[in-house]
Amino acid sequence: MDRASNFIPGPYQELVDAKPIRSLAPMFPAPLGINVNQSSTPPLVCVTPVGQFPVGFGSGILPTFGSTTAFTTTANGVSYTSYTNNGAIDATPISAYKTRPGIVSLDGDEPYSGSASGRKSKRSSGSAADGSNGVKFKRPKPVYKNFVAGKELAFLPPSSSDPREVVEAVHMTFEALRRRHLQLDEIQETSKRADLKAGAIMMASNIRANVGKRVGLVPGVEIGDIFYFRMELCIIGLHAPSMGGIDYMSAKFGSDEDSVAICIVAAGGYENVDDDTDTLVYSGSGGNSRNSEERHDQKLERGNLALERSLHRKNEIRVVRGFRDPFCLTGKIYIYDGLYKIQESWKERTKSGINCFKYKLLREPGQPDGAALWKMTQGWIDNPASRGRVILPDLSSAAEALPVCLVNEVDHEKGPGHFTYASQVKYLRPLSSMKPLQGCGCQSVCLPGDPNCACGQHNGGDLPYSSSGLLACRKPIIYECGDACHCTTNCRNRVTQKGVRFHFEVFRTANRGWGLRCWDPIRAGAFICEYTGEVIDELKVNLDDSEDDYIFQTVCPGEKTLKFNFGPELIGEESTYVSADEFEPLPIKISAKKMGNVSRFMNHSCSPNVFWQPVQHDHGDDSHPHIMFFALKHIPPMTELTFDYGVAGSESSGSRRTKNCFCGSSNCRGVF
Repeated sequence: MDRASNFIPGPYQELVDAKPIRSLAPMFPAPLGINVNQSSTPPLVCVTPVGQFPVGFGSGILPTFGSTTAFTTTANGVSYTSYTNNGAIDATPISAYKTRPGIVSLDGDEPYSGSASGRKSKRSSGSAADGSNGVKFKRPKPVYKNFVAGKELAFLPPSSSDPREVVEAVHMTFEALRRRHLQLDEIQETSKRADLKAGAIMMASNIRANVGKRVGLVPGVEIGDIFYFRMELCIIGLHAPSMGGIDYMSAKFGSDEDSVAICIVAAGGYENVDDDTDTLVYSGSGGNSRNSEERHDQKLERGNLALERSLHRKNEIRVVRGFRDPFCLTGKIYIYDGLYKIQESWKERTKSGINCFKYKLLREPGQPDGAALWKMTQGWIDNPASRGRVILPDLSSAAEALPVCLVNEVDHEKGPGHFTYASQVKYLRPLSSMKPLQGCGCQSVCLPGDPNCACGQHNGGDLPYSSSGLLACRKPIIYECGDACHCTTNCRNRVTQKGVRFHFEVFRTANRGWGLRCWDPIRAGAFICEYTGEVIDELKVNLDDSEDDYIFQTVCPGEKTLKFNFGPELIGEESTYVSADEFEPLPIKISAKKMGNVSRFMNHSCSPNVFWQPVQHDHGDDSHPHIMFFALKHIPPMTELTFDYGVAGSESSGSRRTKNCFCGSSNCRGVF
């Protein structure tokens, strides 16, 4: 929907007449039983949630998290400064929730500080730093909240970590808490929002990233990052409102003060036009009610006013676009699409009969692809022939349910060395001669919390997967239902044995040979593939063979993989964290040199997005389980899939030779 800059309103349109007002701060919902004032910091403002929360939520007197006027820019002990075309951002620290934080200055290159209320800060004494209005502020020493009930949380990164590591750790903590709460809710047969529970616990424990509002880039958040819940955006500091689509703050422009928008979520709740990946026509908030009798024209206030003022101030606005989740009919995936600026605004009548504000945003040039990449890969899934630079349409030769595309966009290499594609592992002896696995007697499907389910008891009393097939936590060995079980193939405890369900692509990397990536988004905890090949006898094979780069060993997989379970201490459970010193390898070794599947192309990374997990389903020899790969975190489409090959020089590495690492991550060990 392109409109000229000299836009002339039509018969149902009129120009917006903006009148500045104070902005209101967003609130985060907290379920009953959550005390939001557990830390030693001053108490947060508590108010009764209204309006923006789901129906049925917030009945009675519920605490909510205080407005971001009381936030500082110290994120987990690390003070950040982000930059935009308007200059550096430096948020004003406060000493108590009643302190009036400074106003943002967007003029020239002088630093500015942010708030959600636009009230000026009080003067303070002691060590100080200059604010944008000349007032000096006391900067508190950064304190990373790494303790709960006096116990150190081993899963959190040190305060010296880079912003990306902090964001990923916080995000993965949220996902682990959400999966565990979902597991507990399924046992109790309740339907409470596990995402809101996880978010409330993290807010109460002050486990967040990028605390404080800012214009422009958010440290540690990259364009193309994907999310499945709005609360995920909140806890990493990308978008503060847990429900509202417009995030805004007060800003100072010279001697003037305005509320400006800093982030919007275009999730399809209104009649937004988003066919063009560089242009977004965004509808304002308000007036859209399920009850037709309550519909009314939108008002130029709050977020709508902030968007209008951003049109005149030309500040950058973060945009998060929502798309339908291809693996869940009712779900959505949110993609961070980068920075935009508002070009024009107008008012028009919608199909429902209300007057709605419209804002046309243009994407800032020179940014990596976000939503554009998403739409491109979805096009490939619909029509694989549209993928360019294809060497082979299906590397698996129909061995997989979905074709595995082979592409090279780097050089003239025609493909990997010859191997036989195999979707199953080849053991040294027949399965019939191996110890059988005890099955369950469930007549239909295994149910969470069923004390009579043998498979549930094998897994410690809990079924390892959610109803959607996501792995709840990492374990020494997971036992799935198999041929000895009475349950049907629809049982939730049969996940990995059903094979690959993603559109994979084997591609040529710039400096690490061939690699593996996926056209689909992959959710944290999702099963990816099995490491197939030939189980080898290490007494008959030289494991230091310089020509064999495809031997898998269960060496210590690195700290990040070991921390996948992320802190059950937060909900009063015992820690399941296993350190590198406590890790015990398994004797199984698999070679994919002569035969294997897509897993043989997964490269090493010191900061992986995939981890391996032993799984049993067709035999009971726990020393030789199946090696299954799961997503360590949310993985956007076309992101290379990598796992940690292991720590070089560790006792569990055996005779595996050391190689130079080219993963390029900020915490690269140099060798593996």
